[in-house]
Amino acid sequence: MTQTLIVKNARLLDPLLPELQDRHDLLIEGNLIREVSDKPLAVRDAQVIDAGGRTVMPGLIDLHVHVVATELNLTRLASMPQVLVTLRSLPILRGMLRRGFTTVRDAGGASFAFKQAVESGLAQGPRLFVSGRALSQTGGHGDGRGRSDYILPDNLCPNCARVGSLARVADGVEAVRKAAREELQMGADQIKIMASGGVASPTDPVDALGYSEDEIRAIVAEAAARNTYVLAHAYTPAAIARAVRLGVRTIEHGNLVDAQTAALMAKCDAYAVPTLVTYDALANEGASLGLPPDSVAKVAGVRGAGLRSLELFKAAGVKMGFGTDLLGESHRLQSDEFRLRAQVLSPAEVIASATVIGAEVLGMEGKLGRLVPGALADLLLVDGDPLRSVDCLLGQGERIPLVMKGGVVEFSAL
Repeated sequence: MTQTLIVKNARLLDPLLPELQDRHDLLIEGNLIREVSDKPLAVRDAQVIDAGGRTVMPGLIDLHVHVVATELNLTRLASMPQVLVTLRSLPILRGMLRRGFTTVRDAGGASFAFKQAVESGLAQGPRLFVSGRALSQTGGHGDGRGRSDYILPDNLCPNCARVGSLARVADGVEAVRKAAREELQMGADQIKIMASGGVASPTDPVDALGYSEDEIRAIVAEAAARNTYVLAHAYTPAAIARAVRLGVRTIEHGNLVDAQTAALMAKCDAYAVPTLVTYDALANEGASLGLPPDSVAKVAGVRGAGLRSLELFKAAGVKMGFGTDLLGESHRLQSDEFRLRAQVLSPAEVIASATVIGAEVLGMEGKLGRLVPGALADLLLVDGDPLRSVDCLLGQGERIPLVMKGGVVEFSAL
């Protein structure tokens, strides 16, 4: 029998409106919102949740997480026992949901099995959109092998995939085409590529370019053939511009973008997914938590440019999704991304990045990001007004007394 719920006496946050709407009721049947009304609703035998004048808002969307990144040293993570990595990821998933993130896009590492575990109720966590393993060239951001006088195979067991591996190495047009097809066959919702160097990888400078243009074209074509898209790790203007010209849909990080490249992104309808909080975390506690010294040294080069990139994206009209990219013990800092962005953007703009823009990126407009009839019943009750200050969304959900995902109350402190 379909469960019916009424959330009554709430102030409604619609990310498309500048202010909260006074006193609304929401009717929820099963996993969907059936009615949103500024008049009292009454349905026989419905369970009633009294919001008590609190804010009701859509569940949050984080477009860049790594749920299997249970520690900062990614090279060591890839060789950890598979069961250990899996079990250590469960509190990470639960913590995200408790902080109000009812949907996340995993940007490398989580497989379809994690999605199955959450959907079946075996694990408690957000709705997952998984990328499988990210694709990297030899010596790229996804190649965790250190320098030596010989190169070990990327995977000593070519038919195996380590749970702790966030990426896989593939070189050449035919190899990357096959790798993309394999990740899609194994259940990836979208494909992640490394289009520039990075911080957490040992042998690639941040300003290095990733795949060749022909390789990127092949990967984009394979994603399009399955009606999905490619997201690209990229920092520099050259890497970003090349990726979006070749059809990449979202640029992850993008710290070193310039005005000309931001304008190109807007022209190509590409999205940016900045991840400012991870650089704060890596700078403040990376070394103590096992981040290799070479990676610690790279952090400074991109950290300072993060806030400036928000200004450039905004000025060019680039839509920005919400992302965090945290690793290991730093996952607890997920909501600090709101605080950092609020130094440049208005609270409404920050909230939009984690709701309606996230829904656009995922192809879930009308289903996620707003509380409207026909949408999935993902909602939060919040003590405070996030459109005036994002502070009520910080921490570990202390000011979010209720989290509902798909019509199921996951957490309640009412």
